[in-house]
Amino acid sequence: MRIRVRDRRWRDNPLRRRSDVLEAWTALVVAVLLLVAVPLAGALAGSWAHDDAQTVADRQRAERHRVRAQVVGKVPDALPTAEGVRGQTYRVTVRWTPPGEKARTATARVQEGTRQGDTVDVWFDDRGRSVAAPPSDTMVWQHTLTMATCAAGGAAAVVLLGHTVVRRTAMRHRLGEWEREWARTEPQWTRRRPA
Repeated sequence: MRIRVRDRRWRDNPLRRRSDVLEAWTALVVAVLLLVAVPLAGALAGSWAHDDAQTVADRQRAERHRVRAQVVGKVPDALPTAEGVRGQTYRVTVRWTPPGEKARTATARVQEGTRQGDTVDVWFDDRGRSVAAPPSDTMVWQHTLTMATCAAGGAAAVVLLGHTVVRRTAMRHRLGEWEREWARTEPQWTRRRPA
């Protein structure tokens, strides 16, 4: 013998409460939000972040220029670093000769492990100050994916938090309704007089 059990929240029966119906509809809305709105929020945030990061990268590429220079200054001895920290940079004097001009020197940041006499790539802005390299396409995409993931995760957290609040409120109302029903029914079952 097979017994079909349907969700009591959807069908009409004497045990169903308004809070059951609210909880069932909330679960349906939460499922739709998690399947549609959360990915949409991630996609929109990712699109915005990509456009913004690409604009910044393009502007920095236009403002900055790379120079192949030779390290002429004394590179400081390696400082003790915390375990796992790599890629320390130092400010040293570098020299390069632009085509058709005389040699120039400036102070620029070079990576740890660079020695005097090494040729390195350094970036300068229009005023001749040493600056970081502009973001690469990989960095732009990393920023895009990070922002999209954070936005989707944040949207999912808000949806799930809202669902939790609705479920707790529905449970509180359901227990209150059951308590009131029991107060009316108990005297018939226990033969107690209502207080």
